Amino acid sequence: MKGELIGMLASLAVLVVATRAAGRLSRRFGQPQVVGEMAVGIALGPSLLGWLMPGVSAALFPEALLPHLFTLSQLGLLLFMFLVGLEFDHRHLRRLGHTAVLASHASITIPGSLGCLAALYLYPRLSSDAVGFHEFALFMAIAMSVTAFPVLARILRERQMHESPLGSLTIACAAVDDVTAWCLLAGLVTLVRVSHGGLSMFAMVGGLAVFVAVMMVLRSVLFGRFLAAFRREGRLSQDTFGGILIVLLLSALATEWLGLHLLFGAFFCGAVLPKDEAFVAAVNQNLELVATVLLLPIFFAYTGLRTEIGLVQGAEMWSYCALIIGLAILGKVGGSALAARVSGLRWREASVLGILMNTRGLMELVVLNIGVDLGILSPALFSMMVLMALATTFMTTPLLDLALRLLRPGASGLVSEIETMGARGASQRQPSRRRTTSSASPTTAP
Repeated sequence: MKGELIGMLASLAVLVVATRAAGRLSRRFGQPQVVGEMAVGIALGPSLLGWLMPGVSAALFPEALLPHLFTLSQLGLLLFMFLVGLEFDHRHLRRLGHTAVLASHASITIPGSLGCLAALYLYPRLSSDAVGFHEFALFMAIAMSVTAFPVLARILRERQMHESPLGSLTIACAAVDDVTAWCLLAGLVTLVRVSHGGLSMFAMVGGLAVFVAVMMVLRSVLFGRFLAAFRREGRLSQDTFGGILIVLLLSALATEWLGLHLLFGAFFCGAVLPKDEAFVAAVNQNLELVATVLLLPIFFAYTGLRTEIGLVQGAEMWSYCALIIGLAILGKVGGSALAARVSGLRWREASVLGILMNTRGLMELVVLNIGVDLGILSPALFSMMVLMALATTFMTTPLLDLALRLLRPGASGLVSEIETMGARGASQRQPSRRRTTSSASPTTAP
């Protein structure tokens, strides 16, 4: 027992060091941190470390450690999906105009349709009779239509685009994508688990309706008290934070017991919390560091252990992988850009929207792991889909920078508004820093 504990602590230390270093290196090259973390998770698995140094891989991730890694990775995902729901603001949906409605629907239906077409070709080659075609096709449609809302929001903030018209439009489209994809995935999980002897469809739907009703009651009663206590005390107390964690765990327990995944309960709990800016920031601050620095690296490593790029061998298998990546890019970039152009944007702004919507990141890995847990994805197809998630996330920032550089010489319309708002935001923040420094200096001076 003591030896297993020492081994687990050593493995966790290696994971944290590796993911932090990879994330920092990724940011240095202008990439989102999650790109480096995803890549190092794959590298620590059988695709690289297990291939080059199988003894080191076996010592770092022994078979006895895998159940513990799975449990910790699920806890990390639980907190992550809660934070995604916390950042999701339904007011984005209220601001949907004609362009956002058309672009968001197209960014779901077009990639989803291409996913179904890909399923017709891939099902007899990469699946088995144990998986129904309808389940396989629906999952491929969902996996193709996912957008990484958290990563996209951070990219927009880093470029000071989140308050621009195009940034707001992109956030609204991504929010619709996330909600729609998770609803479809919930339906798929329900169908699969009912067909495999879980609760009846009537019991699951009825239980889900009760769950939603209870959460809405808690939103108006208990969560309102949480917010009032936060405003009264000016901080997030331990009692309030503990109450939020209790509701979070019970929500995840309820959806897991109903036959859905625990992540749906975590996301819904975060989504119904009050969207007071200071309150959300306080909850986020208390959870984000533990989730992103310690627990999510375990999820990346666990995903890497499931990913075996060596299974993608030969020209035929790599052609399947190329097909998946190509259709994913075509569906998201092309579908979103075409819909935005039809609704009135110029091709230049529409292309920026399409490039941003192609970001998949960690959200795609979450969906893919659920697909493996349901038995829908074979190991080889799972590895191909992980490569697709990494490729589409990696290409976002270079293509975005290229598109903005091409736009800059003749910037007008939405793009000029982006640059104007960015400059205005920077000029407003700079005096704020000077005032803070000047006001603090008398108290810190000897």
